[in-house]
Amino acid sequence: MNLLPKRSKEFGSVDYWEKFFQQRGKKAFEWYGTYLELCGVLHKYIKPRERVLVIGCGNSELSEQLYDVGYQDIVNIDISEAVIKQMKERNASRRPQMSFLKMDMTQMEFPDASFQVVLDKGTLDAVLTDEEEKTLQQVDRMLAEVGRVLQVGGRYLCISLAQAHILKKAVGHFSREGWMVRVHQVASSQDQVLEAESRFSLPVFAFVMTKFRPVPGSALQIFELCAQEQGKPVRLESAERLAEAVRERQQYAWLCSQLRRKAGLGSVSLDLCSGDTGEPRYTLHVVDSPAVKPSRDNHFAIFIIPQGRETEWLFGMEEGRKQLAASAGFRRLVTVALHRGQQYDGMDSVQAELSSRVMELAPAAMPPQQQVPFLSVGGDIGVRTVQHQDCSPLSGDYVIEDVQGDDRRYFRRLIFLSNRNVVQSEARLLKDVSHRAQKKRKKDKKKQRPADTPEDLPPAPGQSVDKSYLCCEHHKAMIAGLALLRNPELLLETPLALLVVGLGGGSLPLFVHDHFPKSCVDAVEIDPSMLEVATRWFGFAQSERMKVHIADGLDYITSLAGGEARPLYDVIMFDVDSKDPTLGMSCPPPAFVDQPFLQKVKSILTHEGVFILNLVCRDLALKDSVLAGLKAAFPVLYVRRIEGEVNEILFCQLHPGQKLATPELLEMAQALERTLRRPGRGWDDTYVLSDMLKTVKIV
Repeated sequence: MNLLPKRSKEFGSVDYWEKFFQQRGKKAFEWYGTYLELCGVLHKYIKPRERVLVIGCGNSELSEQLYDVGYQDIVNIDISEAVIKQMKERNASRRPQMSFLKMDMTQMEFPDASFQVVLDKGTLDAVLTDEEEKTLQQVDRMLAEVGRVLQVGGRYLCISLAQAHILKKAVGHFSREGWMVRVHQVASSQDQVLEAESRFSLPVFAFVMTKFRPVPGSALQIFELCAQEQGKPVRLESAERLAEAVRERQQYAWLCSQLRRKAGLGSVSLDLCSGDTGEPRYTLHVVDSPAVKPSRDNHFAIFIIPQGRETEWLFGMEEGRKQLAASAGFRRLVTVALHRGQQYDGMDSVQAELSSRVMELAPAAMPPQQQVPFLSVGGDIGVRTVQHQDCSPLSGDYVIEDVQGDDRRYFRRLIFLSNRNVVQSEARLLKDVSHRAQKKRKKDKKKQRPADTPEDLPPAPGQSVDKSYLCCEHHKAMIAGLALLRNPELLLETPLALLVVGLGGGSLPLFVHDHFPKSCVDAVEIDPSMLEVATRWFGFAQSERMKVHIADGLDYITSLAGGEARPLYDVIMFDVDSKDPTLGMSCPPPAFVDQPFLQKVKSILTHEGVFILNLVCRDLALKDSVLAGLKAAFPVLYVRRIEGEVNEILFCQLHPGQKLATPELLEMAQALERTLRRPGRGWDDTYVLSDMLKTVKIV
């Protein structure tokens, strides 16, 4: 027997409810949760001695259960004579002080200010079935009556699914009246019939509207949200933001229901926010691996990404996460990234905080009471210290942060928050043997563990960077490209004119300046904030051999190409990102590879010079177009793909006679390595330039 109406408008019909309760009989029908699911919020907002009016009571057991735990001054009304008769018969002897009245809630017969609480479980949802004028007028009469019969300081508790039109109407009505509006998420469950009919889950909310005494001329409006299992409400700035926050929780519930029913939904990601601030605290990615054969213990696992490592390919890219899930051997893996700006007390604390939430993402096939493992790298949540945060008019919000790498060394990073999973610049910090380390050793009387050695301490803000080390793989490949200058053994003794477009933290031009003593470097940076960042945080400094020009790289090169005394560079490097996230190419901006501009680049490059470009392009058709354009301008083109990243380094030269086979490239890279490894050069032995040119493709 289907007791749900075919059309939602029937919920507002007296005839429908008469037929419904006649067919249903005396069996209670709990539309929006049982007493056990709702008692937490009910007990919080209703005091036992307060007078309570329940509107649209139906045959729910809620009033009876409230009565039985001490809430005995309860009046119930409903438009259905059949249900009122049922409820009177059911409660006459057991609950003599509770009354049931047939009454239209839009025309109630009670005096003004008769109640401290009006309780509505699903009634507003049943009445507000559409936004037609007739329906809205009926709802206005209902809400006006609710306001009339409540005392100042009283509460209208409305249990609802909080559909958008209902939330808009209820919040709008009472906020205009000067009431305090709070929306409290109380449950994720719902009636089994509704779930079977709709095929998706909706969370249940309680609107808690508190009646304030009208203040003439006051425009104060208070909007708050209490998330599920969070006792502290979050103040929101507007009704629109409140509606958005409710919608986010509804979408989360829908997603959880879909993930419980089936696997293989594709790339699924979501944020879990702090209940106190509303700010994102964790970012979750759900990865299914259908190819993994099912067993009792491999259904589901959680992987905590250590702070600072969320930018790595294995954790930060979809393909990397798929590989991680497959190698871990679980049919569903949820990776969890921890947000900067949030405080975490360690792995145990993170696991405890996440346990209830992540279980909502478990697959349906997982056996009951199954223990879900938490996985990580190294067993801890990593170390990340935000040293500086600011906003650039050109680049937007950015942070300077120090993170601990997997070798327990510290690295300083520049991150643009508009693309928070991409490291814009990175430098390794020198080991800290400062007074901070000495002070810790004196304080710690116990035997030092390996993790307490000086290099494992959080870095001091002014700690210097290791200028001999290049962190970025694409920077290493760009330096390896200097081997294409034909005489790498002479690079230390002969002048080298180099133009770098895109400063960032300054690591690339600084490395060339320090390792090639005859080099003269011009760096071009459009954002003056980046020069300040490079100088203050990454050890960058200008000199007679290295100058920074604050200008648009396009304008700067156009000016050089059009000048009478046109300079010539042995090397031109483009390492500049696009500020437009909608493009399929994030590095460089498309104008930097337009054919007319490439001709200007050619005009300031020496006959034997090399043009080196960092390309980040996910649009395959666009990338093919860029390569074709470069090939048209530069007859010699090599491509070096950076493993585990989207970056590709392009090496361009002017004359076909310069084209070299792979063995020749390796030989020249090895010659450059030998030159840089000379005693006293400060060269980091982890660099193997020849490796950077082993997989170069000739286009």
